[in-house]
Amino acid sequence: MRDISALAAGILIVGLSFGAIAAAEGVPWWQASAMSALVFAGASQFATLGIMTAGGGLLAGVAAGLVLNMRHIPYGMAIGDVYWTGLRSKLLGTHLLIDQSTAFALAAGKDLRRARVAFWTAGVVLFVVWNVGTVAGALAGGFIADPAALGLDAALPAILLALVLPGLRDKATLLAGIVGTVIALVAGPFLPAGVPVLLALLGLAVMWRGTGTKAAA
Repeated sequence: MRDISALAAGILIVGLSFGAIAAAEGVPWWQASAMSALVFAGASQFATLGIMTAGGGLLAGVAAGLVLNMRHIPYGMAIGDVYWTGLRSKLLGTHLLIDQSTAFALAAGKDLRRARVAFWTAGVVLFVVWNVGTVAGALAGGFIADPAALGLDAALPAILLALVLPGLRDKATLLAGIVGTVIALVAGPFLPAGVPVLLALLGLAVMWRGTGTKAAA
């Protein structure tokens, strides 16, 4: 709860930023709120909002969001046993399957009970905080001339980095992260937004290779 509370504070700030930026772009507060409730994916929401308000159109905005959310496929493969216990839990769990809830579930290791508690607690708390932040930010957005200038959207990447840093003590994880980062940076200037992030998953091949080598030994 201590770690989730700290993360929730950052998510609240990012939710406020999203709501305020949406309001500044002329999006009604209820539409921004509906997007946060139905999509519940910060990066995808920012990308979709940016493309649509820049004149890219609805289809282009939705496509960008889908590309970014494709990273949730390996998330589900990694922790599917945590919430696939019934039809209702499958539907709710899939909606709450985000970067942070996945990270907390994986941090529990092989303790399935602890992983389930961590996943559901993180998912529900962050869902509530994200939506409260969106509504508050959207209502306050009319009083802020340029919400983007505050740099509030930088809070989420900083928090994610803080969560990842302890795991980088493992050499295989560190190497996979470096390889994935290099791939994303090289591909960034040549591919559409979201695709370099997906290609960065190729860095995981380093960990699989290391696991296979240890097993063979």
